[in-house]
Amino acid sequence: MLTVDDFNRRGAENLPGHLGIVITRVATSTVTAELPVSKQLMAPNGFLHAGSVVTLADTCSGYGCLASLPEGATGFTTIELKSNHLGTARDGSIECTATAAHLGRTTQVWDAVVKHKESGKTIALFRCTQMVLYAKNSA
Repeated sequence: MLTVDDFNRRGAENLPGHLGIVITRVATSTVTAELPVSKQLMAPNGFLHAGSVVTLADTCSGYGCLASLPEGATGFTTIELKSNHLGTARDGSIECTATAAHLGRTTQVWDAVVKHKESGKTIALFRCTQMVLYAKNSA
């Protein structure tokens, strides 16, 4: 199984690393990560940008999918995602925990909850579906 360090290295030079997402826990069917709230993550209205929250939740869910791929799978791609934003944060950190709702051979469904780490207030609820990919057979 991939480790926390493996995931943090994998994302370091990509969007998760660019935003400051840090994976803190990888376990069977669960991934947790944190994101420090900074000015760069805000929308012009001074509130946390929804895209920042979605990126955190999608990263946790995607890494969970990667850690849970069935035997023979080569990867995955997100085919649907939905988020409900219930609040915001202007300081501190936000934390996300993604949990597998369905781990099939062709699809996986992940639910994620994003909270303000310091207050425990729920910021967003998220669900995404990933299509599991397999190598094409040459015929």
